Amino acid sequence: MEALAYSAYVDINAPLVERCRLHDPQAQAELYRRYAKAMFNAALRITGDYAEAEDVLQESFLSAFRELGTYKGDSAFGAWLKRIVVNKSINCLRQRRLALVPLGEQHHDAPADSGAAAGPDDDAETHYRADVLRRCIQELPDGYRVVLTLYLLEGYDHLEVAGILGISESTSKSQYSRARTKLRELAARQGLR
Repeated sequence: MEALAYSAYVDINAPLVERCRLHDPQAQAELYRRYAKAMFNAALRITGDYAEAEDVLQESFLSAFRELGTYKGDSAFGAWLKRIVVNKSINCLRQRRLALVPLGEQHHDAPADSGAAAGPDDDAETHYRADVLRRCIQELPDGYRVVLTLYLLEGYDHLEVAGILGISESTSKSQYSRARTKLRELAARQGLR
């Protein structure tokens, strides 16, 4: 029973990663197949641009395969790769001279949630609403979209977001709050509540 208490984390991709360290093209293709869609979506949410997200994806995989020696296996390969994608996406935005929206910028307060139930369970309606919401997120200013994406969609906390972006934790929280307000405004203009 004691052996169970001390079991170490084992990544299911470890054998594949080891083959990649030996420059096995089939193993590289398989890792790409397993992670490309999720990593592309993360890059797209951060960059807000399809072509840039494709570039980030390719650069991220090239970097990952080149730098596999730095991957220690103490976390999931996907988490390690996602960090590369996030960093390259942020660098892409910085090259576009990412400027967080100034704290003094004012937005109208969004109306409070009415507590009404969401729309019908109809799949078509749900997909439509999700698509509209995705487009609204893409319309957010870069600074708002990046903080919202890292915090809400990618699961980083505000301290981690601050470290990634080189801002203070309070700025991250403020940007997130303003992003939510702006997102509500954009969604309301599209008829979503």
